Amino acid sequence: MVSESMAALGKKRSTIREIFEYGNRRAAEVGRDNVFDFSLGNPNVPAPDSVRRAIEELAEADPVAAHGYTSAQGDAEVRRTLAESINRRFGAAYTGDCLYLTAGAAAALSAVFKALTCPGDEFILFAPYFPEYVCFLESGAGAKCVVVPPCETDFQIDFDALEARLSPRTKGVVVNSPNNPSGAVYSEKTLRRLAGLLRAKEAEYGHPIYLISDEPYREIVYDGAAVPFLPALYADTIVCYSYSKSLSLPGERIGYVLVPPEAADAGDLYAAVCGAGRVLGYVCAPSLFQRVAAKCAGETADLSVYEENRRLLYEGLTACGFSCVKPGGAFYMFPRSLEPDDVAFCERAKKYDLLLVPGADFGAPGHVRISYCVKTETIRRALPLFEKLAAEYR
Repeated sequence: MVSESMAALGKKRSTIREIFEYGNRRAAEVGRDNVFDFSLGNPNVPAPDSVRRAIEELAEADPVAAHGYTSAQGDAEVRRTLAESINRRFGAAYTGDCLYLTAGAAAALSAVFKALTCPGDEFILFAPYFPEYVCFLESGAGAKCVVVPPCETDFQIDFDALEARLSPRTKGVVVNSPNNPSGAVYSEKTLRRLAGLLRAKEAEYGHPIYLISDEPYREIVYDGAAVPFLPALYADTIVCYSYSKSLSLPGERIGYVLVPPEAADAGDLYAAVCGAGRVLGYVCAPSLFQRVAAKCAGETADLSVYEENRRLLYEGLTACGFSCVKPGGAFYMFPRSLEPDDVAFCERAKKYDLLLVPGADFGAPGHVRISYCVKTETIRRALPLFEKLAAEYR
């Protein structure tokens, strides 16, 4: 016998991945250029040239060290360098001992959830949310997810709904800004209100409520938007970061957990993250790309491509009748589906080889996610197909 729950997860991959694999099969039939795959958040812009140079320098200088083990929490010099970069950007005073390097944001989140969860603990998710949060929390950590419904006019926080769901069992609140899948960016005013509410509930319940900030899209914002640095607003914040989007390195799996010393029980919390990594089998983050991240700290790929893609897609979709909140960041659009059943709508879109992801998977049925980290020409060629799809509903 095997674990039934694990077998079920293995037999049914995430909907996003299923659509991506369908796209690969379809591309083999009709040609890659004839499939308009908007399913996966896979950056289409290349990594900056500094990444290539860093890889070459590191591999040539000491190939054994470049590919060898590091300390479980990450190479000490890398962690120091990354902490200094964070300090310069956000006016902080962290040391390398505040950072635990991970195989991307997924490993960072999994380690944090595992580190925090005690029997009976609950975590708040704001819909729409990244679907794997539920897998990481419930199947990975044994916690319970409590979902705050979406505020569909702007995808900001519904504070009345949040307050109704907070309880003495609440261990953490997960925020993702810029958001996958809506592209919403929480303002400083919103986050200060959230911090104030959580501080009041901490005092009422007599225990910390951790704010887990999932930040892989931090650098991808538009129209002059700013992403506030949450530890500066709320002491009990844990940051989970990934270089997958900023440096266009999703397949290299490199990120970190930041445990600020101001957070409640920070020493034990950091130790618990390390322990969780040990239990989960995270021997160390990829050593070569630890050092690449340190050499390229503060740099980004050419993110301006996403801004042009956003403009084209938003103008094109709204012109043919889609209702959509204009995203302030990330590289996703989350329009309403043109029929109440978003799954059926995505199936109909396949007739035009438009591959979209149903909003139900993100806790927001009646919407679809469109990932626009694709070639700009792909969007131009897809817009007439969106128009044909929309015409079926008129």
